[in-house]
Amino acid sequence: MATESEVSSASDLAESSPRAEVPIESIQPGGGVCMRLELGWGAIRRTWLKTFRRGYVARMAQSRRGRGGNYPHEILDPRDLKYYRNQGDWHWLPEDDPFRWRERIPLARVGLGEVVIFSSVLIGLGALLAWLWWPLAALPAVLWLFVLWFFRDPRRAIPGGRGLLVAPADGRVFSVRQIEWDDDLGSAAISIDIFLSIFNVHINRSPEACEVVSIRYQPGKFLNALRPEAARENEALTVVMATEGRPGRLKVRQITGAIARRIVCWLKPGDALSRGEPFGMIKLGSRTELVVPQLEGLTVCVSEGDVVRGGMTVLARFE
Repeated sequence: MATESEVSSASDLAESSPRAEVPIESIQPGGGVCMRLELGWGAIRRTWLKTFRRGYVARMAQSRRGRGGNYPHEILDPRDLKYYRNQGDWHWLPEDDPFRWRERIPLARVGLGEVVIFSSVLIGLGALLAWLWWPLAALPAVLWLFVLWFFRDPRRAIPGGRGLLVAPADGRVFSVRQIEWDDDLGSAAISIDIFLSIFNVHINRSPEACEVVSIRYQPGKFLNALRPEAARENEALTVVMATEGRPGRLKVRQITGAIARRIVCWLKPGDALSRGEPFGMIKLGSRTELVVPQLEGLTVCVSEGDVVRGGMTVLARFE
């Protein structure tokens, strides 16, 4: 197998001895200030809709599909599902969703709240600085452009072909390591670890067509994602996936970093994904790991230091 690999005892411990898990109650289990602001605004919006737009509420209730779920608040329209789409199966067909147009915006839909909040703050700050001395307004303008750049969601051309595993994230491969035994995969494994800087696209994508087997979330620290102990100690979310062909089973780990502290994953067990399909993101820089069983016929196609693009770069292949 042509790869630069190393055995990392700290990371092996993380794979074989997972930390205490907590229930996943939203697509962003770590919460956050922006999430709380959005949920607060949602409560106000629902009160207003029920008071002044009863006809709209009735129409949306009639067109809603599914059997329900464990939602913490009323689901009046698709906006109420943003943080809780993994808690049940309520949904609207595309033709019944008045907010479907938001998917045409080239920004991550799960980050639109942050875009609005940060934009409001930066525009206000820019206006104040321009009033004091107009050249100072350039700083919040640059920061605002960075916010838009960070939450970008570009389209990707997904490669075809059997046995290919594409990158689950953009970034730089900083480790290709052997794991002596992985309980989720039931075998020895290879982990390809990708570091996402604040300048990378932060959408996470499925490496292969698969079905979600299990998801677990573990709270933790926010160490620098490049440190070996980050895999063991940082907040992390693990998605175990089953593929129809080889490798049969694989997993993706989303790990926070010193700056990135908000993992987003909208999957639930039983969900089906196509190769390269988005399933989450990590906000503001982080680490993503692809762990595959070390089987005969596996070829790792990247080395440490390689720059990869989520959904496009082939990390490994099975013959």
